[in-house]
Amino acid sequence: MYILAPIRMTLLAAALASAFPALAQQTTTSAPKTDAAQSASDQKMQKVEVRGMADSYDPRRDDTATKIVVTQEEIAKYGDTSVVDVLKRVPGITVSSPNGRGGEVRMRGLGAGYTQILINGERAPAGFSIDSLSPDVIERIEVLRAASAEYSTQSVAGTVNIVLKKVVRAGQREFKIGARTGSGFQGPTANLQLSDKLGKMSYSVAASVMAEQFGRDVLSDENAFDAVGVPVQMRDIAGAEDGRLKLFNLAPRLNWALEGGDTLTSQSFVNSARFRLHNRQTTSTTLGAPAPYPVLDSSVRSDNDVVRTEVNWVHKLADGAKLDVKASLIGGWNTTDNRRWTPAGAPRAVDNLVHLEADEQGATTVGKYSKTIMQGHQLGMGWDGGWSVRNDSREEFEAGARVFPALPKGEESTSKVARLALYAQDEWSLTPRLSVYLGARWEGIRTTTEGNTFDTGRSRSSVWSPVLQTLWKIPDTKGDQVRFAVTRTYKAPSFQQLIPRRQTSIDNRSTDPDFAGNPDLQPELALGFDASYEHYWAEGALFSISGSMRRIDGYTRSLVNFDGARWVAMPMNAGEASTRGLELETKFPLKALVKDAPAIDLRASVSANWSKVDGVPGPDNRIDGQTPLSSTLGIDYKTGQLTTGASFVWKQGGLVRISDRQTATLQTRRDLEATALYKFNPKYQLRVALSNLLGQDFVNQGSFLEEGRGLVERETRFKAGPSVRATLELKF
Repeated sequence: MYILAPIRMTLLAAALASAFPALAQQTTTSAPKTDAAQSASDQKMQKVEVRGMADSYDPRRDDTATKIVVTQEEIAKYGDTSVVDVLKRVPGITVSSPNGRGGEVRMRGLGAGYTQILINGERAPAGFSIDSLSPDVIERIEVLRAASAEYSTQSVAGTVNIVLKKVVRAGQREFKIGARTGSGFQGPTANLQLSDKLGKMSYSVAASVMAEQFGRDVLSDENAFDAVGVPVQMRDIAGAEDGRLKLFNLAPRLNWALEGGDTLTSQSFVNSARFRLHNRQTTSTTLGAPAPYPVLDSSVRSDNDVVRTEVNWVHKLADGAKLDVKASLIGGWNTTDNRRWTPAGAPRAVDNLVHLEADEQGATTVGKYSKTIMQGHQLGMGWDGGWSVRNDSREEFEAGARVFPALPKGEESTSKVARLALYAQDEWSLTPRLSVYLGARWEGIRTTTEGNTFDTGRSRSSVWSPVLQTLWKIPDTKGDQVRFAVTRTYKAPSFQQLIPRRQTSIDNRSTDPDFAGNPDLQPELALGFDASYEHYWAEGALFSISGSMRRIDGYTRSLVNFDGARWVAMPMNAGEASTRGLELETKFPLKALVKDAPAIDLRASVSANWSKVDGVPGPDNRIDGQTPLSSTLGIDYKTGQLTTGASFVWKQGGLVRISDRQTATLQTRRDLEATALYKFNPKYQLRVALSNLLGQDFVNQGSFLEEGRGLVERETRFKAGPSVRATLELKF
């Protein structure tokens, strides 16, 4: 197995490094150059390297690679209880939530795995939901718009790297207690943060808990029309759901300062989520045949746990070189029960229970060697390897009896993944105003899936990803600069997409089909171009315009077909797709325009996206779920002990043609939020946040041209309303 071949790994890493001898890498240890350094003469710059202080370093402005960093202060500003709520205000990021709970994070409007989500630079196990992560255990969020060789290049749209608490403040003691309430939900929250230094050792602990009870109405209608548009079916579905959610996060960290400047760090992360949901649907038919199940109850019971621990050793070598090695263990466990049943006396009885269990364990090792080989020229190389095993089981019962009696433990499968990546990266400050980042990453993945209901499937793929990024600070300007990047990225199939086992639906139809994986599914490959212009015109003031383009080969679509007995959805590599984007952003303090203005900060951004999928007839043959246009507006004001702010996020909807027979309609959303923070004294402060002030419901719409029924249109509306969160923050 190539994952266990250190000699080959070392040779390949050396070959990558030697392929680019004249360039140098971007590393987090290289300090940025200040404006003063830029205005100095070239000759002086060869003799003296002027460095900015740590608090003046702006990674977005000074790093060669395009990066936005959301600090802990910005994360805590709106008192969010979920990291998803934090990300929806970041320029260029949209959050798609079909029902108002959680949501999928999208860059360039692309979801479905095109946006890479990392925790401390590594992927979370399957089943982990990012919306269960509390902002209080996060140190910062890094948004990388273009790929870098150091991280996995499974980032067609970009990468969101969530960095857990790292900074240790001596004697830090903070406790937060709060409550949330809104239209149909309420619950308490609590957070604790402790940190201190004990000689050469320091420690920090961040913990959070949240509980929520909810109940709301879900309204749907389903109508069918014949070939000339005459209605042949009209149904109204009234749903009432109630449930509860409990979340727990814990992130302890230990640091040791060793001899010779070495450091040793141990960091762990525990995430636990408990979700319960019950829903009753009552269907009334005013035209056409009655519904198969006029009254149908359903419930979901899901328990998910994730444990991750890592040890990080940083060793300083001679001549300023550094070796950074990290080893991690990770485990995830999920149990889910999905049940549907009809009340006693129903004309068509059903009592179906599907019990799912999944567990995943794995280990990773990451290493990086970096060295400054000349002034302003730094070279690095490293590896990123991992191995994981995932076990899945599925048991189905009808009226308490096992559906497949020949399988006493149900349908079982085991998936094994071996992964190895080798990379070299180089960043070189050619002049005080021009820097170049060049990297190359080879990443190989081997997957084996075996089960008791299908033949063993094997998938092996490798991707070679060159990366080029440049930063040019325009001469005779104080803060104008241009960026350009060329990247090759990819998107690998998920476990669920590869496993050929069929997952059946109760009321099988085109709008609710069975699902089966495709073991022959191949990675999608993308070639990307990014360019941007940035203008820094005052302290804290920015205007930028950026454009991007991606060409995706082997684009994966979920195709719904009738196999003669049932409707089945299956992912397929179906041709090519392309996407383009344009983004404008500005932020500035009002004092940059009016000298004696109050302490008001303003920010705004607009993102437009276009895409086209070959093999799907137009118009509107866009990539499924892509947000065509989004914008954000924000204002923050501070006076004395009071800090207030407001944020407005708008997302355009529109029709998406998924196939020649299937469409989906994205909802236009308007989210208005407001926050206020009052500091009673240095130890006590109260934060109040209001969200969904416009009280907009969450709506899903779609249509399918179905044989025998004609055009079927379905709309589902999840009722929602404004909510308020109040948090008392204490330091002791």
